[in-house]
Amino acid sequence: MKLLEPIAAPTLTLKNRIVMAPMSRRRVTGEGIPGELMKTYYSQRASAGLIIAESTVISPGGMGISRLPGIYSKAQIEGWKKVTAAVHQQNGKIFLQLVHAGRIAHALNIPGGASPVAPSAIAAAGTISTPAGVQPLPVPTALSPEDTEEIYNIHLQAAKNALEAGFDGIEIHAAHGYLLEQFIHPASNQRSDEYGGSIENRSRLLLRITEGIIGIAGADRVGIRFSPFASLNGLSAYEEETATYLYLAAKLNKMNIRYIHLSDQSTNGHPPIPPAFISLLREQFHQWLILAGGYDTDSATAAMQRFNNDLIAFGRPFISNPDLVERIAQRLPLAPADKSTFYEGEEKGFIDYPYLTPAQKL
Repeated sequence: MKLLEPIAAPTLTLKNRIVMAPMSRRRVTGEGIPGELMKTYYSQRASAGLIIAESTVISPGGMGISRLPGIYSKAQIEGWKKVTAAVHQQNGKIFLQLVHAGRIAHALNIPGGASPVAPSAIAAAGTISTPAGVQPLPVPTALSPEDTEEIYNIHLQAAKNALEAGFDGIEIHAAHGYLLEQFIHPASNQRSDEYGGSIENRSRLLLRITEGIIGIAGADRVGIRFSPFASLNGLSAYEEETATYLYLAAKLNKMNIRYIHLSDQSTNGHPPIPPAFISLLREQFHQWLILAGGYDTDSATAAMQRFNNDLIAFGRPFISNPDLVERIAQRLPLAPADKSTFYEGEEKGFIDYPYLTPAQKL
């Protein structure tokens, strides 16, 4: 089974092609410092070829929802060191996903009560959970040229911090309607400077950040997540969507980054990524391609045959199956997940899911 075959790059070798997708489980308290629960959670799932750790905010102002981990303070770095060490002790590999929420935020969730920021002062439709209850998403503050440069700088510092924390690489979160996708998308980016207007300008900040992180980590340790056509967080389909992502794919291919990670959200009720688009992107991008979006063993195998992609990311199956790789290998049933414990809480529904017993194994 191709899913179980190892895959190698110049400086990164994975024991199989099964990726644990980044999932915000919101088990962090206090100052965004990963604790013992997260250390246990990730080490339990280290049989994945690659773990992509959950969305981790790059600065206090990048916080969207509450109880997310950060990677901007010394204490956070020290907390993550324990997580990465535990994964490495299990012969696992782990990347960190860097995120800034942009306009998908609220002052009540941001330390210090600062206003959310975005490319332009355009609110996203919808609501957000806060300590004071569910609130409408506010009109964000438009980033000035100086503020935009600071966004570039804090991404690079976060990448340095992630490497200091022991991560094997970095995933740049440019998906799901958060800040970097807000720059890419014309509905949220109506700037008239070098970062707005054309496809090239709207892509500029992401490509600058990617180039900067490559300079820190090396191209083999950098990936990017996209969610084209998903229409998440107020960003609906637009005329230049295919052209935008094919432009980005060609640029990223020249940069030789390790992977592009496509997040299909159709199992969550959003439009799917068209198969024809995946084929077009595969023509433009020749490094690893990761597909994510409600796959099981059979559909993952079929996708790899159809699109010649390199890896498949599994999300929810990893929540309730810490030994998912073994279950896939032996084609054994998956344990069901308790949806009520997906977000927030403590041990229950986080680190207490059972492994296969010897009697259950083939």
